[in-house]
Amino acid sequence: QVQLVESGGGLVQAGGSLRLSCAASGRIFRNYAMGWFRQAPGKEREFVAAINWSTGSTYYADSVKGRFTISRDKAKNTVFLQMNILKPEDTAVYYCAADQSLASIWPRNKDAIAYWGQGTQVTVSS
Repeated sequence: QVQLVESGGGLVQAGGSLRLSCAASGRIFRNYAMGWFRQAPGKEREFVAAINWSTGSTYYADSVKGRFTISRDKAKNTVFLQMNILKPEDTAVYYCAADQSLASIWPRNKDAIAYWGQGTQVTVSS
């Protein structure tokens, strides 16, 4: 069993930065991936970024490439999402996720993700 706790959300002006953290309790095995989805009001939850725990391979949604960076700290069982050049359209609840599937299939695999955090609000003002 894996429990995920996010932190780091908040309110920021357009062009600003935020860093989200997600701490996992329970052991993250080498065949896991961790990452982030987001859900804006009235919209479906969408993939943002993911990282394979063992290799560090990363995957991003096209909408955040070049602005967001996902990373992990294996010793602390923590994954981070550094968000730069934030836009009002980035406003959403951001959810941390963990699953045994490869990060590369997460964009089309959200319904099969095993573990979710409670979500953290990110609001970008224009």
